[in-house]
Amino acid sequence: MNEFCAIGPNVKLGEGVKLSRFINLYGCEIGDNVKIGAFVEIQKNATIGKNCKVSSHSFICEGVIIEDNVFIGHSVTFINDSYPRATTSDGQLQTEKDWKVEQTLVRKGASIGSGALFSPTW
Repeated sequence: MNEFCAIGPNVKLGEGVKLSRFINLYGCEIGDNVKIGAFVEIQKNATIGKNCKVSSHSFICEGVIIEDNVFIGHSVTFINDSYPRATTSDGQLQTEKDWKVEQTLVRKGASIGSGALFSPTW
């Protein structure tokens, strides 16, 4: 790893993974032979299959499962909440207990173009 990567101790990296600088990985699982571009964040409980490419400036949040041989273009963003809000009904900042993670599945061999936004309700 290089000095400009933040890789959590609970990240599972497969064989032959190529990591660019300025990435943030925590609590996720990355399959064999995956290439991750610069300025990518992959959150806890996200899974990237084998032989995938995640291009720069992409955000893969908790609840996203990407199967094998998938291409993720530049600046692709996933969200995991159908009704995102900053606060609860009584005006308090939300915490993890205030919402349920919704899963997004990207099937084997998919190609997602640059700038795409994915919501679990689409």
